[in-house]
Amino acid sequence: MSYSDTHEYLHWVSTESLSEAALPIEPGPRSSNRVKVLAGVGGVILTLQIYVWVRWITGPYFERVPQGPSEPPLYMKIPLIANAVILWLALPFALWFFFIKPWRQERRITLDGMLLISMGLMFFQDPFLNYFNTWCTYNTWLWNRGSWAPYLPGTTASEEPGAMVAEPLLTNAPGYAYGVLLITIIGCAIMRKIKARRPNISNLRLILITYAIAFVFDFVMEALVLLPTGLYTYPGAIQAVSFNAGTYYQWPVYEGLMWGGVQTALCCLRYFTDDRGRTVMERGLDGVRGGFVRQQFTRFLAIFAGVSACFFFFYNVPAIYLGMHADPWPEDHQKRSYFNGGICGEGTDKPCPHPDLPMHRNHTGYINTDGQLVLPEGATMPTVVPFDRPAG
Repeated sequence: MSYSDTHEYLHWVSTESLSEAALPIEPGPRSSNRVKVLAGVGGVILTLQIYVWVRWITGPYFERVPQGPSEPPLYMKIPLIANAVILWLALPFALWFFFIKPWRQERRITLDGMLLISMGLMFFQDPFLNYFNTWCTYNTWLWNRGSWAPYLPGTTASEEPGAMVAEPLLTNAPGYAYGVLLITIIGCAIMRKIKARRPNISNLRLILITYAIAFVFDFVMEALVLLPTGLYTYPGAIQAVSFNAGTYYQWPVYEGLMWGGVQTALCCLRYFTDDRGRTVMERGLDGVRGGFVRQQFTRFLAIFAGVSACFFFFYNVPAIYLGMHADPWPEDHQKRSYFNGGICGEGTDKPCPHPDLPMHRNHTGYINTDGQLVLPEGATMPTVVPFDRPAG
């Protein structure tokens, strides 16, 4: 099968023209400025990401977080190494198929090429779920250089160089890029098949069915594979609504609801296109002046804004809120130093997050493991100011 045939097939099984299934949103006029507005938003997000990443790479937090004295078992090491190796071996093929080859043959970047880059950049948002309170950690046995979390605007999570929630770059970078894209393509193919079998199905029902499938897929992928093999953990998960509660591999049901929402939104973004194969983010692209390069860059920024919004609003916003209502970390997690990342527990004077204790924020005091208040260096307790009282 030639490339053009393959690309046509992927488009056929994975996208739906508005001429066949109208979006729940009324189409706007050709002179719509939506793409320009979204491109502006995407430009701001991209600028922020570059700024934060540069500060991280050139700052003190670009440092490996050690695994500590505990050693992961072989049933973790083998799949973790295999996962990283496979992801990086397959990355050049993904770049060639989705990005380089279409450009060489057609001198254009396809929608999937735009999504590949956008989903790779979406990786930037990964630390946001611990924005106010740490409830998710990664395995520090994996190669890492800390995280850019301390440079996120407004974050209050307490982290130090070499003692923080580290990002496993060799796994997450390609995983977010073409890993999420492949899942999205499969999801679109399923949506197309459902539509073919039930032509009269409404868009809402199609989306809800896709959401249910995404939830089940997340359960299988995370609860049965990624968490038991130790890629990451949810120690702060609310145990009353968690599968395997009390273990290091507990999976909160709301994780499936949140990531299922992200994956469904990404599938919809790719599936619902107009008769020219354009997404709702690209409406008004013909009105962009300045040549091919400017038009395509505007298109990319708009798509990137849409992808970023899917992750931020469907996952990170609820995750940040739920993280502030976390349960105590299980002993099964705390005894494994490669999950703690040096942020709490043995070897520190900080107890791990607990609902009975105030959340430890950066540049503030905290309650140590002896139950004593530890103030920042040079800080003193605020003075109690007496009330005004009538003289006499």
